[in-house]
Amino acid sequence: MNMTSFKEIISTLPRRKSWNDSNDFFLYQGFWCYSFFIEGVMSAQQNFQSQPSDIVICSAPKTGTTWLKSLTFAIVTRTTFDGSTNPLLANLSHDCVPFLEVDLAQSSTNRDPKNPLLATHVPYSSLPRSIIDSSCKIVYICRNPKDSFVSFYHFIARHLASKDMKPLALEEAFELYCQGVSNYGPYWDHVLGFWKASLDRPDKILFLKYEEMIEDTVLYVKKLADFIGYPFSSEEIKKGSVDKIVSMCSFENLSNLEVNKSGKHREGTPGVIENKIYFRKGKVGDWENYLTPEMAARLDSITLQKLNGLGLTL
Repeated sequence: MNMTSFKEIISTLPRRKSWNDSNDFFLYQGFWCYSFFIEGVMSAQQNFQSQPSDIVICSAPKTGTTWLKSLTFAIVTRTTFDGSTNPLLANLSHDCVPFLEVDLAQSSTNRDPKNPLLATHVPYSSLPRSIIDSSCKIVYICRNPKDSFVSFYHFIARHLASKDMKPLALEEAFELYCQGVSNYGPYWDHVLGFWKASLDRPDKILFLKYEEMIEDTVLYVKKLADFIGYPFSSEEIKKGSVDKIVSMCSFENLSNLEVNKSGKHREGTPGVIENKIYFRKGKVGDWENYLTPEMAARLDSITLQKLNGLGLTL
């Protein structure tokens, strides 16, 4: 099936106003998304062939993806580069890890054979079959919905501001988010899809929470390295390799690199974004500065209701 037929299918899907006025969200296989990404998802579902060595970083937008990509890339490449030559110091982590629905949508081979990493925002139930059926590893990260919403709102607002456009009012975007209308949302469905799959297949899917990783990054970096098959030796741990990766990938370090202050992601394409927009605060609990107590209570009650009895808290 070619792009024209993808466009035809998308034009028949339910649509809603998105958080930026110029593009609508479409509902595809139960999740809301911009048409550009849905085309990529459809194409990847048809064409992508996963390798057993693949490590797939999965997340909903603005849940810690930039950080998780950086940590995973640093773990996997630590014997190839030293602390001063790692590509993360000169490139945004999104440029070090190919994105399934954009970079690999047409062809699985559009990647460095030495780099087993790829990333996606696609919900579990819509991943290409070859990812679900192969023995590749999936690492999923989730985050408190209040912080995730605030982070996503600011991401869109800053991106639109860079193009002299205005975002929706925060209250309007919040209303849509509560209804599940957000990029790759409903957010709760996204998290639950991977949570349930991680309970069924704990050897294939590592389920991480942003807040716990912030709390004890060293522990989780070791856990992550073990899970993806790149464990740290006791020698490396003694030499401080884990701590070096944690500090290289810290928010303070990455956000202050020249490339992340002045560089651009996907330059020369319609989807170009200033790198600095990917770095705002990286804090837990920043929602308190933006949501009223009523808004927070409403989001908490939706979260409780959605996760009820499933053994997961956010």
